[in-house]
Amino acid sequence: VQLQASGGGLVQAGDSLRLSCAASGRTFSAYVMGWFRQAPGKEREFVAAIKWSGSSVTYYADSVKGRFTISRDNGKNMVYLQMNSLKPEDTAVYYCAASIWTLTPTMSGNYDYWGQGTQVTVSS
Repeated sequence: VQLQASGGGLVQAGDSLRLSCAASGRTFSAYVMGWFRQAPGKEREFVAAIKWSGSSVTYYADSVKGRFTISRDNGKNMVYLQMNSLKPEDTAVYYCAASIWTLTPTMSGNYDYWGQGTQVTVSS
């Protein structure tokens, strides 16, 4: 599986951005898809994840709950991260990732494939 993230940019606090992640492969719907982020000098952290079991099941970090929304389009092999009410502390490189199977989608070590990352910078 190859992942290509896009949609990052420089925005002001309170603005919105939508990140996209395009995935290759014919079994996209079987993968748990996640978004992680890494700020300078910090460890990579979980942001959101989504799995498909006839309907979408989503997971969010407490820091983004209510502001970010993860979604997927299995027909297009795409996963999205809608980010609203952005804060300067959301500044990071955002990575999309795919897991063949995991019971713990919040842990980066459970993901098998990673995209290259897209920079999100939020100015105050």
